[in-house]
Order: sequence, then C-alpha cells, then structure tokens
Amino acid sequence: MARRLSYSARYEHPTEKVYSALSSRDFWDAQMVEFRKLTPQSDVEKFVVDENGIDIVLVQTLPKSDLPAIANAVIKKDMIITRKEFLGPFHPEKTEGTYSAGIPAGPGSLTGVQELFPTESGCTLRRTTEVKVYVPFVNGKLEQLILVNLVDLFRGEAEFTADWIKANG
Repeated sequence: MARRLSYSARYEHPTEKVYSALSSRDFWDAQMVEFRKLTPQSDVEKFVVDENGIDIVLVQTLPKSDLPAIANAVIKKDMIITRKEFLGPFHPEKTEGTYSAGIPAGPGSLTGVQELFPTESGCTLRRTTEVKVYVPFVNGKLEQLILVNLVDLFRGEAEFTADWIKANG
C-alpha cells in the first residue's frame, strides 16, 4: 500500500522570483554544494531550461555504511538516488510540474506533483508525494522512514531556496 505526503514550502518572495531561482544553474550548483555536506557525491546530471519549462536530473550517492539498518537489509550496495525535477513554463496563477526519485534495482518508487502559486504574502511550492515499497513485512516501515526524511529534505531545500534568493536576487 502506498503512502502519501503533502508538503508546502511558503516563501515571502513572489512566484516569479522563486521560478527564476529554480531556472538558474547557479542555484542548483550551490544546492549540490550544500548536499555534499551530507552526501559527498551529489551532482546535477541534466539541466535544461527552455520554453517547455525546467527539467533537471540530480544524482546522489549515499554510502551503504551511512544507511539505516532497515535500509541496509534491502540495499546491498551504495544507494544511488536519481532525482528528476520538472516544472512547466512559468504561469502567474499556477505553474505545475512533477518529480520522481529512483534507485537502480530499488525496492520501490517515489513520484509526485508540484505546484508553484502566489499567495497574499508571497508564494507556495506545494509537493504531493506518493511512496511505494515492494518489500513484504518492512514496506510500511520503509515508506514511513522515507516520508520522514522527505519532510526534512523539503524543509531544508525551502530554507536554502529562501536564503539563496535573498543573497542572489
């Protein structure tokens, strides 16, 4: 059974500024520098911004020795996470996109939709995630572990984004 999570990052900046940050290669490179503090191998593998929107692929490698015990039981090598982010062309009322994360031969999937829209005080980037793990007996525990860590990730990324916009634009 899949588990779902909805997370909203609220910004004091208008949607145009947040979208502009997400369209900047400098933003993603700076974020990878931050990711490397926790995951030494974190890279932007693909970066395309065009009339179709923003299309990014990030690859992170977590050493097996850093994985929690429950994950070590399922993942036999270093965990390579490929994360795909897509946000369509900017629209002032609502910009929509998708994201996913996968692990080669991984025991599950993570997919989601995202929406960037204005609010009275700035804007919100809402992400709705679905996590499925296909390992009997531990699937629920692993799904919950992933969602807890995802909240931490989204929170950290929102703080990074707000700080980066203040410093750069």
